[in-house]
Amino acid sequence: MTTSSAPDTDVTCERDDVLEEIAARVLWTSTAIVHHANRIRPNPSGLKVGGHQASCASMVSIMTELWFEQLRSGDRVSVKPHAAPVLHAINYLLGDLEAEYLTRLREFGGLQSYPSRTKDPDTVDYSTGSVGIGATAPIWGAIARRYVTTAFGTGGTGRQYSLVGDAELDEGAVWEAILDSSVAELGEIVWIVDMNRQSLDRVVPNIAVPRLEAMFAAAGWQVITVRWGRLLEDLFDRRGGDALRARITAMSNPEYQRLLRCDVGELRSRLPGDGPRASEIAALIADLDDATVHAAIRNLGGHDLSALRAAFAAIDDSRPTVIIAYTVKGYGLPTQGHPQNHSSLLTVEQFDELGARMGEDPAQPWHRFAADSAAGRLCAATAEHLRREPIPRPPTFTVPADIGRTPPAVSTTQAALGRTLLDLTRQAPDVAKRVITVSPDVSSSTNLAGWLNKVGVWSPTERRDWFDDDRETLMHWRERPTGRHMELGIAETNLVGLIGELGATWSRWGEPLLPIGVLYDPFVERALEPWSYGIYAGGQSILVGTPAGVTLAPEGGAHQSITTPSIGLEQPGCVSYEPAFAVDVEWTLLDCLAHLGRPGGRSAYLRLSTRPVEQALADVPADPSARERRRRQVVAGGYTLRHNENPAVTLVAVGAMVTDALTAADRLAQMDIACDVVVITSPGKIFEALRSRRGQGDAPTWILDQIFPADRATPMVTVLDGHPHTLAFLPTINRVASIALGVSQFGQSGALDDVYRLHGIDADAMVRAVLDLIA
Repeated sequence: MTTSSAPDTDVTCERDDVLEEIAARVLWTSTAIVHHANRIRPNPSGLKVGGHQASCASMVSIMTELWFEQLRSGDRVSVKPHAAPVLHAINYLLGDLEAEYLTRLREFGGLQSYPSRTKDPDTVDYSTGSVGIGATAPIWGAIARRYVTTAFGTGGTGRQYSLVGDAELDEGAVWEAILDSSVAELGEIVWIVDMNRQSLDRVVPNIAVPRLEAMFAAAGWQVITVRWGRLLEDLFDRRGGDALRARITAMSNPEYQRLLRCDVGELRSRLPGDGPRASEIAALIADLDDATVHAAIRNLGGHDLSALRAAFAAIDDSRPTVIIAYTVKGYGLPTQGHPQNHSSLLTVEQFDELGARMGEDPAQPWHRFAADSAAGRLCAATAEHLRREPIPRPPTFTVPADIGRTPPAVSTTQAALGRTLLDLTRQAPDVAKRVITVSPDVSSSTNLAGWLNKVGVWSPTERRDWFDDDRETLMHWRERPTGRHMELGIAETNLVGLIGELGATWSRWGEPLLPIGVLYDPFVERALEPWSYGIYAGGQSILVGTPAGVTLAPEGGAHQSITTPSIGLEQPGCVSYEPAFAVDVEWTLLDCLAHLGRPGGRSAYLRLSTRPVEQALADVPADPSARERRRRQVVAGGYTLRHNENPAVTLVAVGAMVTDALTAADRLAQMDIACDVVVITSPGKIFEALRSRRGQGDAPTWILDQIFPADRATPMVTVLDGHPHTLAFLPTINRVASIALGVSQFGQSGALDDVYRLHGIDADAMVRAVLDLIA
């Protein structure tokens, strides 16, 4: 659908004049923000500060129309990364940003390079910057708000807008989100694609808008294309206008962009082309003055307020909408249409010329409109219209530290996850009602079936479960808006995007949710970058990787994770655990839940296993005080499972390898070699304790004294079902000799004993390592 309309009343004309005045000021201010950071502010290092003046310019009309005519206070907007200065310019005109920040783009403590919810001083609805992630965030934000509204009545209503660069549509994460079956029912989603047909390096030769339109439509989206502005539409209605329309429509992107760089004489020569109707086009433009010809070639719909207004008016709120708005990159700047203008900066001379043309003073670039001017009154009215009520303080709730379940004699840490969630519904229902689980079509294989049957599956609308009366169906798929499990397609990026937004509801609407995303551990790395970005944006969530490691032997090398254990060491804002026993899962999961949904909270990553383990090996103390001491150690990162009076060596094991470590210790004891066995539940927590002991942090250090006391320091063998470097720092605590066992090559299919033997992490390997170490 191509929309365009001309103003039909004097009132509309007057308002458009005011909006054009505001748009011009937004263009000037956003350009000046980047200019000051690069050309005015002292730069002792000499390194380019950067910014994207051309990318900003293509968005000015779209964002002016959106903010000053379309937005409501309940709406939220994700702004494409390179348009951050436009957002700050608008917020400045609305009184939401002080002028002192306009000189501090990309400066320490100043405006961020890209919009940031947590670091920018003005209103930013979604953090963007990682291409494709910010664009999809409002989809997951829409689901999160719907859930909060259904469960607590506080999410409100409103559209969720994404301002997307056309090159951003190259990202697979974008299409993974668009194609998820639940998205087609989210009518509050509106994407606006800045179709400037340029990427970082070049004019993109083959952006085929009809193909993009068809792809969105096939996913159930409404598609509105805003191609032409009023001037071009008027010319198309004249004699020869249909030939001009056909010529421009069929023109390749590079040829069109080249016309933007032509003077009027060249334009009159090049525009008609050499087709059979060239003479009709030449005759049409021969009757136009130079200014009209020059303006017409860049008169695209994305810069025409009335065309944009008509597009917004055509939105069908019963399904997602994409507005594809044709624009010129660098519109209104001396660099407009240049094939390499993506990150180019105006020279001082070009900036001064721009100021002269716009009636602005380059020496005094920052000023709002006079309060009694039409533009000033519209800014004030818009600011009041968009004013939001303060976010209420999140309610407090207490997550139990210890449920006290007695696990089955033989169990897995993966199974313990589902049982702990079910126990929580009985022991702490006020907490359990805030727990939301999410999986990418692996609920049953990650042991969530019982939980899912208990709490139901979330759906925008209630759906009939046609297998509800089938006695052989053990997993019931009851879909309704109150369900507390969310099932997505097989797309890990979608999963972590959703749990990130579910984990931000405490800061958006004052209602904390406790999201847990479950997926196979080998695919955690596929999801890691968007999950990390969600943490950066303030989303607090738990990611559970299960099954994990080469312990998943029969599935083969492609389904065996090697490097994931170090994630907790490396990911800011996150703690990781790899529990060895069911009770360890309970304690660590409950502690992780207790740190979600609040200021200063943190995310967590749990790496679980399908290896059956005799739970008696955990040797949990029966005395309540001793049990609590063990629990605190588990949460702090580790505990001593086997203690000898005069140990010769210390075996340190993680997760699934604890069973083999105990077997190795028994065999060594038969050789009169006494071994302490230390279980590490969180390498990251131990590492942070060590850094703090050395004056590099403020984490508690008491756990080091309890499990690695200096007076009991012995040579050390470390082992885990993952890369050995994860534990390589442990021997430095007391500076002891060590051997690190782990997995450093792709796995193989086979029986567990065979695979452990291949990688050298079985009991035999541990015994050999001890003998080598103490020989």
